[in-house]
Amino acid sequence: MQGGSSGIGYGLKYQARCISDVKADTDYTSFLTGTLSLKEENEVHLLRLSSGGSELICEGLFSHPNEIWDLASCPFDQRIFSTVFSTGESFGAAIWQIPELYGQLNSPQLERVASLDAHVGKINCVLWWPSGRCDKLISMDEQNIFLWSLACSNKSAEVLSKDSAGMLHSLSGGAWDPHDVNAVAATGESSVQFWDLRTMKKVNSIERAHVRGVDYNPKREHILITAEDESGIHVWDLRKAKAPVQELPGHTHWTWAVKCNPEYDGLILSAGTDSAVNLWYAAASSTNEKTPEQPVGSTRQRVNLLLNSYTDYEDSVYGLAWSSREPWVFASLSYDGRVVIESVKPFLPRL
Repeated sequence: MQGGSSGIGYGLKYQARCISDVKADTDYTSFLTGTLSLKEENEVHLLRLSSGGSELICEGLFSHPNEIWDLASCPFDQRIFSTVFSTGESFGAAIWQIPELYGQLNSPQLERVASLDAHVGKINCVLWWPSGRCDKLISMDEQNIFLWSLACSNKSAEVLSKDSAGMLHSLSGGAWDPHDVNAVAATGESSVQFWDLRTMKKVNSIERAHVRGVDYNPKREHILITAEDESGIHVWDLRKAKAPVQELPGHTHWTWAVKCNPEYDGLILSAGTDSAVNLWYAAASSTNEKTPEQPVGSTRQRVNLLLNSYTDYEDSVYGLAWSSREPWVFASLSYDGRVVIESVKPFLPRL
């Protein structure tokens, strides 16, 4: 099934690329997003879905002086989040705290909790410990991966360990394995690298060109999803990672981001520079069964499991976030600053 969007919209004042579910907010379905303006004062918006699900309300609007290239909410404290930002000349990363009182347009200033200032190159992302209360973070620049210990009470962050990806690789992003807190996947120009945080060493890799996004399946161990520029979406079983176990067509232009649903196994969102968000269902059985046309020994399938395509955008879509509180709800963000909230209830698999 394909069609446009009937979702709930919200417009940011400036261009934007990143949006995050506020996982620690157990009372409301809420998201954080930040703008990307070179000349204007940038903003962080705290958005909440109304109790009836019919309106997206701005509960807090906060000044952020620099362009926001990455934003992630803390999984155990709804007032804490991270940003990667550019001053126009250099990149930085910081941990911020939302003030106690918010809900009006002239909200108090964000409080900087700590700066992740060990980087010398272009910083790409910050990853939070995937579940539970643990003050550990990962940050990546183009050449290095850092593991940090964050002390919010002391307003400090300490590097625990670091390593380099090597001169032949340029890191661009990554994901923390929710099934193994010592495992992290990092995307690059020519591969996906897997790191063991106990030794801070690379333990494996998948050689793929131009991987833009990566996510672990939170409901199934060893399953990783990648989004690639022109070759679409691939599902990998990391126990046999020489070839993907499933291929999805992706987008008509670059496939930029991919997100696995936190609750419904096999439900995948993707976003692309074709100004669309696609909803897929890659059932668990389809990653194991072979089609009659497959040669003996082949585990790869190319199938179209597109449930819906949301096309109510006028620009490339870079930001995606499932709601942890209401896992049938997701937020998307296009480069022109348009946030759209959608419900996928009509497409949920029968469990």
